[in-house]
Amino acid sequence: MLQEEKKRSEMMPKSNFKLFMMLPILSWALYDFANTIFSSNITTIFFPFYLQEVVGDSERMNQIASTFISYANAVSSFFLVIFAPLFGVLIDRTGKKKKYVTAFTLISVFFTMMMGFLAMEDGGGTVGGLPLSLILVIICFVIAKFFYNSSLVFYDPILADISTKENMAVVSGFGTAVGYIGTLVGLSIYPFVSSGNYHEAFIPTALLFLLFSLPFIFFTKEKEVEKKVEKASFWSGYRDIIATFKEMKSYKAIFYFMIAYFFLNDAIATAVAMMSVYSTAIVGFGAGEFILLYLVSTVASIIGSFIFGFICKKWGAWKSIVAVGIILIVALSFAVVATNSALFWVAGSLFGVSLGSLWVTTRTFIIELTPQEKRGQFFGLFAFSGKVSSVVGPFLYGTITLLLADYGNLASRVALGSLIILVFFGLFFHQFVRKYQA
Repeated sequence: MLQEEKKRSEMMPKSNFKLFMMLPILSWALYDFANTIFSSNITTIFFPFYLQEVVGDSERMNQIASTFISYANAVSSFFLVIFAPLFGVLIDRTGKKKKYVTAFTLISVFFTMMMGFLAMEDGGGTVGGLPLSLILVIICFVIAKFFYNSSLVFYDPILADISTKENMAVVSGFGTAVGYIGTLVGLSIYPFVSSGNYHEAFIPTALLFLLFSLPFIFFTKEKEVEKKVEKASFWSGYRDIIATFKEMKSYKAIFYFMIAYFFLNDAIATAVAMMSVYSTAIVGFGAGEFILLYLVSTVASIIGSFIFGFICKKWGAWKSIVAVGIILIVALSFAVVATNSALFWVAGSLFGVSLGSLWVTTRTFIIELTPQEKRGQFFGLFAFSGKVSSVVGPFLYGTITLLLADYGNLASRVALGSLIILVFFGLFFHQFVRKYQA
């Protein structure tokens, strides 16, 4: 194994530019580009705008719209909580990753397109006072986001197949930076979306997601690993997961980082999901102004992720994650107290830096901490941790806005402030990782 790694390292170009232009690495990075179009357009911008357009017509109803968005994200993450660990076991059993990324991407694209078709329907009656078409769009969103997130469980470990230990952080940073450039391309459809009809963005987003996934599907190659095909059911993978948890006393650094990752991801994922509604309902941004803010935040993410790839290589992943956590606390604090657009612009820019950098540093650190023979399981468990947090965070945010809806905008400020506490918890548990890190 070490000889294979050494041989692969010797074959890698010394120039970063030549490294990034290698077809397997570039096509892998372009999938980050593709799925970020889905994440930004659907999860962060146009789906929340669509819900606010259909549901929110007052301060109180804006909070109810926030609750809908939060709970839809929480339900999607709940299903991933069930399946993510099993996906990790599947990677370790078969060594196959690419075919699952491909299949799950196609399913996500299909249901994103269905969101667009269903949102066009005016008829169909109502259920519980809500248009049936709205309920069906929300269901399609839950399914599309579930399969989008599921694809990432298989996609991220491919980083170890196309890079070496020496350049992994830099390649991870490059992939994340390319991914956030995808945000800019995704937003190119905004001028073609008529005012008040944000559902018109759903189908073009699905097509862009599919288009930019094609290089990954055709050109990315995962490392061939000989695996013994086990005659066991998919659900029997829980036995392997339980066994891995029992072995956690031998992997204390991984265990503590999983807890830290839970809280850090909780804050990030919830803030991303609620960013558009918060900025428009609380700070008073119009849709166009939020799109501009999001563009600036995305540029900050691109710069931050690319730079933190090199910082991570120089400082190490542990220190880099601490730095990202501090930036995130500052960004959220500014957003909570912002009463004017200027302070929120600063908050959005800093949040962009932390958003891009967190994924670069944590993805690299997970690979550093985990043994190769169990990497699939541990990626599955980290996805499990991340998605449990993606249930808890939006559920917490949505419940606060629901309970405090009669207090208007204060509800959202309190909900966003709760995320700062989560980041502090994440950094607290992160301190224990260094103690047990080999």
